[in-house]
Amino acid sequence: MLEKDLTDYSEYHMTIKEKILYTFLAMIVIFVIVFIFYHKISISLILCTTALIYPKIKRKEIIEKRKYSLNLQFKDMLYSLSSSLNAGKSVELSFREIHQDLSVIYIDPNTDILIETQVILRKLKMNETIESALTDFSNRAHIEDITNFVDVFNICKRTGGNIIEIIKNTSNIINDKIEKKEEINIILSERKLEQKILTSLPVFMVILLTFTVPEYIAPVFKDSKGIVAMTVSIVFLLIAYVISKKIVSIIV
Repeated sequence: MLEKDLTDYSEYHMTIKEKILYTFLAMIVIFVIVFIFYHKISISLILCTTALIYPKIKRKEIIEKRKYSLNLQFKDMLYSLSSSLNAGKSVELSFREIHQDLSVIYIDPNTDILIETQVILRKLKMNETIESALTDFSNRAHIEDITNFVDVFNICKRTGGNIIEIIKNTSNIINDKIEKKEEINIILSERKLEQKILTSLPVFMVILLTFTVPEYIAPVFKDSKGIVAMTVSIVFLLIAYVISKKIVSIIV
């Protein structure tokens, strides 16, 4: 793998096929929701064009999800590193064994952390220092926990302190922090489900009224005041969705 081919985890380039797929799926969802609120195909088709911005939103979600997964994988790497250091092995030798340990945990050879450990080992074989290999990984990962670990590691290497003990302590602190993040995400998963249910509830209410008491809700779709009311409802629904999404998105 060439240097230019290494992954920058803050970037994700969608293929044309992915852009078309995500845009098409967003168009379907927008068309259905708008038709439920207006019962007018023309308005639904016009508002479908807003689906063109969805690939950008999806790209951001993919990047966040990938970085979150890499952070969890990095935790396993630190566990392996700490175990090797506790066994009395040198830092360089410990990194040579990390890939084998992680290969047992992650079966897929395309797992990000397996690829990164392979890159580090390859750089070590080319007589690059472990500091430069880890710094390159940190610069591409753009993850705070990885950056903090690499900074401490590089400082220890330069100052000549008790690097093994310091790395073990740093690894334990970062592992604890990552575990706390996982616990918070587990707690928030319930709240995120509630948020999705509450956001979709007005849509289901309109569907229910449309099929159970059509004569009651019919004026809303035909009268100009009803259309204005529906538009205001959609605007408030979108605002509520954005606010609730920010509430359940906690950065540790």
